[in-house]
Amino acid sequence: MTLLALALLTACIWYAVAREDRGGKLTVSFLNIGQGDSIFIDTPSGRQVLIDGGKNRSVLRELSKVSPWYDRTIDVVLATHPDADHIGGIPDVLARYKVDLVIESSVKDEGGADSVAFEKAAANEAEEGAQRLTAERGQIIDLGKGAYLEILFPDRAVPAVETNTGSIVVRLVYGETSFMLTGDSPQAIENYLVKLDADALKSNVLKAGHHGSRTSSSELFVGFVSPEYAIYSRGCNNSYGHPHDEVIETFKRLKIPTLDTCLDGMITFVSDGKNVERRN
Repeated sequence: MTLLALALLTACIWYAVAREDRGGKLTVSFLNIGQGDSIFIDTPSGRQVLIDGGKNRSVLRELSKVSPWYDRTIDVVLATHPDADHIGGIPDVLARYKVDLVIESSVKDEGGADSVAFEKAAANEAEEGAQRLTAERGQIIDLGKGAYLEILFPDRAVPAVETNTGSIVVRLVYGETSFMLTGDSPQAIENYLVKLDADALKSNVLKAGHHGSRTSSSELFVGFVSPEYAIYSRGCNNSYGHPHDEVIETFKRLKIPTLDTCLDGMITFVSDGKNVERRN
């Protein structure tokens, strides 16, 4: 019996070692959490990032598929803006995982139930040692071994008028590859980013803004990003009709293949710093 226990312990140790060896690969998973956004990033250094958490506890189910059962830490949690389908599941994540850094937008949804729950959970995490950071253009979050997050927007404090306008736009970079992650940022902000620095937008993968809504994915912005793939993060039969026909047509016209969490489930890409490939 003792020998069996030792054998199982040894197997578990080697399993953990194997899981911790990323082999110089960056993994980005667009989680299947229904109508909403949630993106999990596992870097070559072993640092992990969660961008948004969907609207409910389904994010925990999805995290169990991309992170081993014994891992109860996430280095960075980034909430793009305080809409329920982006922050609703984050309090459950903060309750389950130890987080080192919580990044949030300057835009607030004062009094909203999900915002109140998020604020309470983030404050509790800060009491346990986590840092809190308000995102601002120009910030670089070093993830080790050549991977980093680059904050592109907001570039100023955003009034609590339209939460989507205050969405954090972040570009994940690893070597020569990158991912453009825009939350629900509208076309006006997309085009503003083109005006600020069009040449800095090129990315291998683009998460279509606002779940494929016609309010995002301007042809100008998509053209400068020029992705190899675009991702719709959305629920099946959602009441908004996402993705809208205009957006589908934009990607079709620009000959950009699209993937859809409704149809494809979790969508995962792997980068070696030079190329990005979809993991089937």
